[in-house]
Amino acid sequence: MWKFLYKTLLLFLILAMLGIIGGIGAFWYFGRDLPDYQQLASYDPPVVTRIHAGNGQMFAEYATQKRVFVPIESIPKKVIDTFLAVEDKNFFSHIGLDWLGLLRAAAHNGIGYLTGKKSVMGGSTITQQVAKNFLLHRKKTLIRKIQEAILAIRIEKAYSKKKILELYLNEIYFGAGSYGVAAAALEYFGKSLEELDPSEIAFLAILPKAPNNYNPKRHPQAALARRNWGVARMLEEGLLSRAEAISAKQSPIVLRAPQRDFVTAQYFVEDVRRFLKSRYGDDTLYKGGLAVHTTLDPALQKFADQSLKEGLIAYDHRHGWHGTLTHMAVEKWREAAPTLKKPTGSDPWVLAIVTDLSPTEVLIETQDFKTGHIPFESMRWARKHQRNEKGYPYLGPELTSPSDILNLGDVILVAERATPTDPTLFTLEQMPLIEGALVALDPHTGRVLALSGGYSYERSEYNRATQANRQAGSAFKPFTYLAAMEEIYTPVSLLLDAPFVMEMSPTLGYWAPKNIEKRFFGTNTLRTAIEKSFNATVVRVAHEIGMEKIRDVARKFGIYDDLPLYLSTVLGSEETTLLQFTAAYAMLVNGGKFIRPYPVERIQDRHGKQIYQHETRACPECQDQPWDNQEPPTLPDTREQIIEPLTAYQMVSILEGAAQRGTGRKGQPKGQIVGLKTGTSNDYKDTWAIGFSRDLVVGVFVGFDNPKSLGRYNTGGSVAGPIFKSFMEKALENTPSTPFRVPEKAKFIRINRLTGVKATSKDKDTILEVFKPNQEPNTPSAAQEIGKGGEDNSPLPHATVSGIY
Repeated sequence: MWKFLYKTLLLFLILAMLGIIGGIGAFWYFGRDLPDYQQLASYDPPVVTRIHAGNGQMFAEYATQKRVFVPIESIPKKVIDTFLAVEDKNFFSHIGLDWLGLLRAAAHNGIGYLTGKKSVMGGSTITQQVAKNFLLHRKKTLIRKIQEAILAIRIEKAYSKKKILELYLNEIYFGAGSYGVAAAALEYFGKSLEELDPSEIAFLAILPKAPNNYNPKRHPQAALARRNWGVARMLEEGLLSRAEAISAKQSPIVLRAPQRDFVTAQYFVEDVRRFLKSRYGDDTLYKGGLAVHTTLDPALQKFADQSLKEGLIAYDHRHGWHGTLTHMAVEKWREAAPTLKKPTGSDPWVLAIVTDLSPTEVLIETQDFKTGHIPFESMRWARKHQRNEKGYPYLGPELTSPSDILNLGDVILVAERATPTDPTLFTLEQMPLIEGALVALDPHTGRVLALSGGYSYERSEYNRATQANRQAGSAFKPFTYLAAMEEIYTPVSLLLDAPFVMEMSPTLGYWAPKNIEKRFFGTNTLRTAIEKSFNATVVRVAHEIGMEKIRDVARKFGIYDDLPLYLSTVLGSEETTLLQFTAAYAMLVNGGKFIRPYPVERIQDRHGKQIYQHETRACPECQDQPWDNQEPPTLPDTREQIIEPLTAYQMVSILEGAAQRGTGRKGQPKGQIVGLKTGTSNDYKDTWAIGFSRDLVVGVFVGFDNPKSLGRYNTGGSVAGPIFKSFMEKALENTPSTPFRVPEKAKFIRINRLTGVKATSKDKDTILEVFKPNQEPNTPSAAQEIGKGGEDNSPLPHATVSGIY
């Protein structure tokens, strides 16, 4: 008996020794080439870069992995305790391995191996998951499990439990592209960790085990059952009372999208992305966790998008119907409708098929099988769109009934316009072919407050505000006159609008600028010449003062780097971008100070350290000064003075007149004081409206991407002007109408607006004109020729200039 016991004990000891030696050998063998776990000390995971509007609202993200890193100290205790209850209840007592769990996993995996089933059971602790996620591949094999266990023991020796938890809660994948518990809370519930309720915490805690299997949209029952299991674990661990657990189990899983789509500014965001990429590179942009604070004003951006779209649609409707999208048999509609794709960027419009027509209306069925009607009266705009031999668009015959343009089975775009009295009302729509852009700036700083680069970013990412170089047209004229006003010209200087002929060269012949009205207007004041945008007048002025002075002004204002010295360029034949052009007008209303448009105010790295700031002026008063409702500090004005403030103000006053009674009157917002200049290039290919209130400057461009005529008499005033007006009325709705700032030494004299002579009590058409201290109104004798000598048969000699310009 004793002999048997002795042999048994000896065998047990030998086996134990062999087991220990084998374990040590396995630990050495499998632990030889493992990754360096000490790299976890400098854990720097890919983190979301977030773009914030000027009011702090986050409205865009860039990331390879959606992750928001949160230090363990900032994660609520209930969140931590729930994850431990669900994933690893013995976390604070084990050395990195759960031996019972490992034995269960080993038995399961051994049986699976013997039976040919390759599934591998887990049993991993949180520390093992850290080892797997950070240091090993994800493929489930026995060797990887051994390596995982070895690394877990090493990690436990090297790092505190808090550090391991921090790594785990910020690294694990929760599905929906979200990494880390903070990102998951935002993605699924639109909440911070502190705002989560017990049922939401339980749901997040069960997700890492199998995010796809517990996706509430695809597997609602499985997600709910697993969530309730998580709630039960919280109850068992004393994290919830029984009443709280019952309430949590009864709560449905309600997903709430994060609030990042508060404002859509895709063209603006793309410009910011390019700025960040050029400055920091892709790695920092997509993984660096930058906090980018931009200049965007969400309300103004919304108004910009609305006004531009409405204006482009209005132009498109005025120029007729482009045709139906496709055609099919009505009986095949229900089968085909779900697979049809509507034109990119056409939201919120929907596809519909014509199911019946009558003389008074069209009956339709939409892609989601709603029935409705389109009254004929709302379709009268849809005359056939045509172009003549010169490329000018024109309309086909007036419609007499819907059948003039639509047939049974036509597939069209419609907009739902339901009213309480007509719940099935729709209107006929089409995607406009015309494009455009709108920019709004702070004229004092250059902050880009809103930027719409086209009708739809989904349709075209081409940014017509910053990337499109287009002919400036008459919108460039104020800068020619600025050059003249820096010399001896005043707002009431008398200028001749009469035929002007220039010999280009012996082979090119002669060039003679004409007005859009096909006539000339004789002698007028400089103010009137700008307000009415006379062509021959501005060419005469350019010839008199010299193109070099105009080139210098264009360079100072950032419109052109090197304006060619051709007289035709003063009519806007050269190309520039809307952003550059709008900034130039900003320098008029800000008193002649140079500004450069910019979209990014400041940038912080993932740790909150500021790594970029647009504002570079020193502020000694700002250093280490906590905010306590004190007066803001006064900073030095370092902007370059590029033109005399009084000269700039005189032009602002003239452009105020252009908005009230000149070419910009269709862009005059109701009840507001603005200055505005419109522009139209040759053949009506480019249209502009650029203007300003006291503290806001706005530029609008409208034209086809492949330049072609918008149609005869489709000018900046009639096409771009109404978009400017719409935007300004929305933007300034709650802003009192405020006069422009007047510089020192400005002299105001009431004059006859047409003659520039000091007004008398009998004059009716008078204004307060602004003069410099050394300037005076016209004398009555000098103004006697006003309006004379403008016709082609004028007794005044035609100006003839020889040479090449």
